[in-house]
Amino acid sequence: QVELVESGGGLVQGGGSLRLVCRVFGDTICMDAMGWYRQASGNERELVALVTSGESTNYADSVKGRFTISRDNAKNTVYLQMNSLEPKDTAVYYCNFRTRGYGTGCRRNDYWGQGTQVTVSS
Repeated sequence: QVELVESGGGLVQGGGSLRLVCRVFGDTICMDAMGWYRQASGNERELVALVTSGESTNYADSVKGRFTISRDNAKNTVYLQMNSLEPKDTAVYYCNFRTRGYGTGCRRNDYWGQGTQVTVSS
């Protein structure tokens, strides 16, 4: 079983920065990728950024050049550095831990954090 604990959200003015932190507790041996998703009011949840077990990264076009995802394997922690924030970035941000469906004892699954609110004022 895996548990995700997020922190770092808040209220910031446009142009400001925030760093989200997600720590993973439990068995991480079957990790396939970790990432951040967000859901604005009235919208579907969307991918913001992810980093795979092979350290490849993927970003939504809307955040490229402004957000950076990174991972500290020793601490089982993933970070999302968000710079040049805009009001359109306002959303609840969710950490995601995805397991692979192959390998001894591994099963494909998605685990989610509780969500952290990010609000950017104009």
